[in-house]
Amino acid sequence: MASLVGMTTIRTEFCHCGASLRQTAEGGCPYMNPGEGSCLYNPKEMSFAFHIEKTHGKARAGRLITPHGEIETPVFMPVGTLASVKGIPQDTLEELGAQIILGNTYHLYLRPGVETVRKMGGLHGFMSWNRAILTDSGGFQVFSLNELRKVTEEGVTFRSHLDGSSHFFSPESAMAAQIGLGADIIMAFDECTEYPAERERVRASMELTLRWAERSKRYFEEHKDEVPWGNGPLTSDRGPEEKQVPRFVRNDKNEGNAGEGARATQALFGIIQGGMDRELRRESAERTIEIGFPGYAIGGLSVGESREMTREIVESTLEHLPKDKPRYLMGVGTPEEIVDYAKLGVDMMDCVLPTRAARHGLLFTSEAKISIKQARYAQDEGPLDPNCACRVCRRYSRAYLRHLYAANEVLAQVLNTLHNLSFYLDTMRRVRHSILLGEESRFF
Repeated sequence: MASLVGMTTIRTEFCHCGASLRQTAEGGCPYMNPGEGSCLYNPKEMSFAFHIEKTHGKARAGRLITPHGEIETPVFMPVGTLASVKGIPQDTLEELGAQIILGNTYHLYLRPGVETVRKMGGLHGFMSWNRAILTDSGGFQVFSLNELRKVTEEGVTFRSHLDGSSHFFSPESAMAAQIGLGADIIMAFDECTEYPAERERVRASMELTLRWAERSKRYFEEHKDEVPWGNGPLTSDRGPEEKQVPRFVRNDKNEGNAGEGARATQALFGIIQGGMDRELRRESAERTIEIGFPGYAIGGLSVGESREMTREIVESTLEHLPKDKPRYLMGVGTPEEIVDYAKLGVDMMDCVLPTRAARHGLLFTSEAKISIKQARYAQDEGPLDPNCACRVCRRYSRAYLRHLYAANEVLAQVLNTLHNLSFYLDTMRRVRHSILLGEESRFF
């Protein structure tokens, strides 16, 4: 992997369109249309755009424009299930360089409820986060309830894991919930097929997901202007009657917003299903593309299959996805795997592993995985990872981190999570840097 030492300085300048853009090492606006000499980045008109800056083999380094900021890809997205990345406040996420985080529609629908979030200006206002957000449709969580759900053509009836109350999700209601939550990127309602499953069952599930994708898109197109922050500019000069987004969330410098006077909307991604059948995955991809979405996700993985099978399905599915649209691999990834999937051409990834593992004392480093609970670290004066520049590794010893965990101190979970997230985000930044330099990406 390319070293960060000796990196070419990346300048910040203003493009002729008025947008502040980080320029590439070669110079010039990365959104320039060579044929017309005009910049494709127009924040007054764009709610969503994707531009590939550089490729190396199958890997791509790009920029994804959303109403709440520009995202450099490939990107790892921390998971904030309940409008919170467990143990990490929003200002710390900003310091770590998180450009986009996830929210979970199923959990947020149950509490605090969509209307509560909508009245606060959507998730951005509710959680005071002015960068990009992606929400899933709730499908994966609903289908993981097993005995607590019933699937029909219309949708899914399920019981809350909190109190057993009965609820119903359809493509339409899932879209309504995500529009109310106000994420920049939202997902079509899909059925996550169980594994293992007979081919007939996988095909029936795939067909249902395709019909639901059409319904999701139809509802979204009819209601996309109802997004909480979509009725006017996202900047701070809104009148007193336009307070969907609180002032403390907005950026007075107009950085990362859709532009003065913009009427921004969300982007709806389609989801590819098809189980572990490569031919059904191809068919799902082709027919989802026919429906038409600005981005495509590969779903239905990490449901019990081997890692080798996961990789095989991801690689074969990527072959059928458009090269000019962002590709999102849902819920997959050890540090080694996210490097590998980026090399295959995945642009966006999320996984609960860095935060969940941290809470159980499993920490990722450039040398090896460390189970900090082990007694051998009780007298270890060294940093957690000598190659990591995060605040945990700069300040605390392995002995102290082990003590916190053994004593069941809350700070243990906070520091462990901070390090793991920093490690994941830094890993993806190194991968992107390698692609821009035209060098092979590898995991340490």
